[in-house]
Amino acid sequence: MSVEQFDGVVVAGAGPVGLFAALGLARAGVPVLVVEALEAIPRSPRAIVYHPPTLRVLDRLGVLADGLQVGVCKYDYQFRDRAGTVLARMNIRVLAGLTDYLYNLHLGQHVLSEIILRHLLRLPHAQVRWNRRVTAVEQDATGVTITLAAGSATERLRGAWLIGADGARSGVRRALAIPFAGHTWPERFVATNVYFDFERYGFARANFVVDPEDWAIVPILSPDGMWRVTYQEDAALSEDEVLRRIPARYRVLLPGPEPYELVAAASYRVHERAAARFRKGRVLLAGDAAHVCNPTGGYGLTGGLLDAVALAEVLAAVVHGDADDGVLDVYAQERRRVFLEVSSPGASENKRRLAERDPARKRRDAEHFRRLNEDPAYEREALAYSFKLAGNPMPVPARF
Repeated sequence: MSVEQFDGVVVAGAGPVGLFAALGLARAGVPVLVVEALEAIPRSPRAIVYHPPTLRVLDRLGVLADGLQVGVCKYDYQFRDRAGTVLARMNIRVLAGLTDYLYNLHLGQHVLSEIILRHLLRLPHAQVRWNRRVTAVEQDATGVTITLAAGSATERLRGAWLIGADGARSGVRRALAIPFAGHTWPERFVATNVYFDFERYGFARANFVVDPEDWAIVPILSPDGMWRVTYQEDAALSEDEVLRRIPARYRVLLPGPEPYELVAAASYRVHERAAARFRKGRVLLAGDAAHVCNPTGGYGLTGGLLDAVALAEVLAAVVHGDADDGVLDVYAQERRRVFLEVSSPGASENKRRLAERDPARKRRDAEHFRRLNEDPAYEREALAYSFKLAGNPMPVPARF
């Protein structure tokens, strides 16, 4: 079988992480080719929250302004119990002086992907090919050869470097037999998009409902009043059973009896896992292909987008001869450290606090909520946690 030669970087995965890495490389003058297993960007409910460190890199690569036109800026948070009592309030403006981005952006993951894709395809040395799934990876000292399933056909493509940003079931990671150690949470998460007037009941733009059985995460999703409601279900239930149970779950989770309009729903298993290595020769991993954590707090995609920028920085430096390939090891080690020491522990603690049953821990959580209300320095420290996801800067000159 013939092998198509591509003199640049191949990126597997046209989700926000893969597209963002490709955009950074293309902006730095590196030819990029994105291959995606699906026929288009999926629209199922997924990540929606972008923290200040992510906003900074979205702005740096020129896509933030587009996101602000269609997303929602969020400043305020609430922790509530199931009865509706507000346990704690936070406002991101307390971070004044630490960042120029005193808000979070709420925007569907697929919308962000579409924005990045538009920016990418405006560049002359960038292209995207759909319906191409990575099934095998071979490499040598000068390049990487990828086997792709393209419908019923098979293609072979050779590039100088390969980025695996093809999700938690990464074909790239599996082809290289890189272990993906960690654990799967016992419950299933259910993400729903719904029109309902939460603000009528005093909800903030981001809300965490604390309850061992009926915890929920309730942020506003779009300027026209659509909200995301995420909650747990028994993992033993089928997808059809989960969907049939939504009205009953809403009777518990929605604060009032008014009619609602369900727009979309999806259920999924949640994992805490990291690849044993983020680099193997000329292949590098980013985003969910490299690490996955539960979505409580929005650290998963935040970490993935920060991976993408860091990787684009170091790989562009190597391609242009500004650095030797040792800087790729710096990327791999630092981004893995950030996940293991910051993203996953933070997301796990956020999840624990929502569903805690132990009386002693619940008392400590009550003290945490009290301090968030009464101590601005403590509130500032809590909200600044996401800054740690940026990690240490990459040791290369900036090209974008």
